[in-house]
Amino acid sequence: MKYNELKEVTKYLQNFNSISSIKRVSDTVIKIVFNKDETIFFDMKKGDSHIFKKDSFKRLKIYNAPFDVVLYKRFARSKIEKIELLEANRVLRISVNSSSSYKSLKTTLQLEFTGRNTNAIILDEKEIVLEALRHIDLSVSYRSIKVGEALEALPKYEVKEKDITIKNIEKFLKNEYEKRAELRLNQIKNQKLISLQKKIDKFQKILNSIESEENLLKKSEKYEFWGTLILSNLHLVKGYEKEIVLKDWEDNEVKIKLPKEARSASEAGNILFESSKKLKRKAKSLYKERENLQSKIEFLKSMQRVVKKSKDENEINILLPKQKRSKKQKSEQKHYETFFLEGHKIMLGKNEKGNIELLKEAKKRDIWMHIKDIPSCHVIIRTDKKSVPQSVLDFAGKICVEFSVTKKGTYLVDYTQRHNVSIKDGANVTYVDYKTMYFEE
Repeated sequence: MKYNELKEVTKYLQNFNSISSIKRVSDTVIKIVFNKDETIFFDMKKGDSHIFKKDSFKRLKIYNAPFDVVLYKRFARSKIEKIELLEANRVLRISVNSSSSYKSLKTTLQLEFTGRNTNAIILDEKEIVLEALRHIDLSVSYRSIKVGEALEALPKYEVKEKDITIKNIEKFLKNEYEKRAELRLNQIKNQKLISLQKKIDKFQKILNSIESEENLLKKSEKYEFWGTLILSNLHLVKGYEKEIVLKDWEDNEVKIKLPKEARSASEAGNILFESSKKLKRKAKSLYKERENLQSKIEFLKSMQRVVKKSKDENEINILLPKQKRSKKQKSEQKHYETFFLEGHKIMLGKNEKGNIELLKEAKKRDIWMHIKDIPSCHVIIRTDKKSVPQSVLDFAGKICVEFSVTKKGTYLVDYTQRHNVSIKDGANVTYVDYKTMYFEE
């Protein structure tokens, strides 16, 4: 953000006299509510730090790092004493006074919009660092930023920008988000869609490579026949042979490849019998493997569809987070997908098996969701006996619709606590004491 833009924004911020709430809503974005109802976001991203306004901002997770704890303790419900922009520096300082049960605490939030060195630093009244978004060591920069140390002032630089006047600051701050949003949205969409297509191609390749039941049963019959011939002619088979020729009951010659691991003729026959049984079992269960792979492909295609039409980069990051899941999580979530929003766990059934798993695993006070009167995914919101904010309910209802239907229209989503839902058969249920939300697809 340019110095003279910051200068104009600072004048606007100087109209406020209190901070009602403050928290980090993404890795680099700090949300501040001034005077109870004026929400402004400060994005402290390296290389593109800026201040913006947005009507709603989905918080992917709750941040509880030391920085976040100090930020809330020192600035939530505080009185603003001074807001200033340092001369010849893109550094915005918000100084507040917050009262604890013991004493009054004076604190400054120093927001440094300085390109590569962008940072948010919390200082006490003696300019000692209490916490920082980024801790900097002298080994990587001339200016150390460490808890408990005095903060070194930044050197002034020559401002060559022309003075400007921003008549409508609120519109300017909204534009600051919008002019970046479309570019970021397209970038993240392309990244996620390419990643999803790679997964689809991988599963499709596996699906295409699966042998047919007919071929497996033919192999099974062949191995069984070979095993019978060997055990009927043990005296003709030498243990060291790799391939033998025996005659069947119609006096036809049969060429047999002996298993490499067989140490004797009888062991070779038993191995062939066991291989025959395995192939029969595999042929019988082959439809399950195909069904499972097809289900994964269909879910990934649904995810592609949802990503393509999304207009919110934060929503895409909730659906497809950057963090890699552990192997344990993957095995636990075989038939349902898990998302996190504002610290709440939201689970979506990928298929009928996933819906059944969710119904079984949900706790009685968890929130259950389903589209009214038509087949759909089941959605569970883990409550941990806490109230669920409307924003989480809205997101859960939205994905319930988006992953269940493809036709445009108005859909009703019913939701209630899990203990109000009775399982009839499989994923078919009846439920009472519910509420309904409306969604346009």
